[in-house]
Amino acid sequence: MDVINTIVGLGASVMMPIIFFVVGIIFRMGIGKAFKAGMTVGVGFVGVNMVISLLLDNLGPASKAMVERLGLNLTVVDVGWPTASTIGWGTPIMVAAVIGFLIINAVMIVLKFTKTIDVDIFNYWIFLQTGAVMYAVTGNFWVSVIFTWVLFAIVLKVADWTAPYIQKEYNLEGISFPHMAGLAWSPLAIAVNWIIDRIPGLNKININAETIRKRFGAFGEPVVLGFILGLLIGVLAGYSPDKAVTLAINIAAAMVLLPKMIDVLIEGLISVRDAAEKQLKVWFPNRQFFIGMDTALLIGDSSVLATALLLIPITILLALILPGNKMLPFADLASTVFLLALVTPFVRRNMFKMLIVGTLSVIVILYVGSDIAPFVTQAAVQSNIDLPSDFTGIANMTGAVSSWIGWLTVKIGQLINMIF
Repeated sequence: MDVINTIVGLGASVMMPIIFFVVGIIFRMGIGKAFKAGMTVGVGFVGVNMVISLLLDNLGPASKAMVERLGLNLTVVDVGWPTASTIGWGTPIMVAAVIGFLIINAVMIVLKFTKTIDVDIFNYWIFLQTGAVMYAVTGNFWVSVIFTWVLFAIVLKVADWTAPYIQKEYNLEGISFPHMAGLAWSPLAIAVNWIIDRIPGLNKININAETIRKRFGAFGEPVVLGFILGLLIGVLAGYSPDKAVTLAINIAAAMVLLPKMIDVLIEGLISVRDAAEKQLKVWFPNRQFFIGMDTALLIGDSSVLATALLLIPITILLALILPGNKMLPFADLASTVFLLALVTPFVRRNMFKMLIVGTLSVIVILYVGSDIAPFVTQAAVQSNIDLPSDFTGIANMTGAVSSWIGWLTVKIGQLINMIF
């Protein structure tokens, strides 16, 4: 367990170069090319993380300021994905679950049950946190581990099914996204897209980054759009003019820099993917494989970023007006961009549809978070996380636990308790 925690503690920027170097060696790239590819992926991750940190470090305080201005006093606190990942990696079921993930992926590949080779090991925490909640509900170690394994296997299959749509929309050949927190909202995106396409008038609305640029010229460029949206958030947060302008410029910088950093990351991925594809065709003729990656690759899209910025004040408003809501959006407010990453391909980058899906997702998250908070809190205690004494319940907005998957996990666990 200490070894796994040490490796995970290195972070994606260190883990990914090592993983891709090893993968490159396995697929006979040669030490030099494998090292360069791994380092390029690592540099890309450093760049992406730097820009994401720039975005979140500026949006986080602004989001919290908006919450404070509205005087929201809710009893379930959104503690953010870093705490949620700590719950996952600290749960008692972690070692058994992770070993199972690696074996399951290998067996499914060999038996042709999946095309996805999931190298996104850091985000195993999403499965682990869900398993931790099951353990909190049932108190049964092996039921929780097996449940987590089943989720993992299902997500590999869903990643296979969704990969062609994502690859086409984002031009990412050979990549899939076994990211349970993002995939949770893909069915909702498909449903919303189908319904809106059949409503006269609404089916004519198509707002995306390209149409905004064509209609508004320079004012539709990502850098200007980011500045305008950042300024709006600064005003809603009650910032002084100089502080609001600083926020706006930093968000504009993130809108421009994030896609460029993702391009560096993809450069390294492509070289490994090409080598893997070539060698896998020798080992497994007539088969197709995908490399499973983090949705961080997708959030650099201008439509995704712009819609996520609009979703922040909407989330705060919903928390204020929804009857029965107990959840306070807080630490993960600035991370709502990750909710939209695997929505975009199924609404064809239409920001109007994305905003509807995002709003509906937030409504589900607030109610699920309110309902299952006692079990998430218990999972945190079982993972030896010290919580402030005044916390009556915790949740997080961008993990799978606060989606319909988390709610279903709790209900299945309660049913198991009734039967056994």
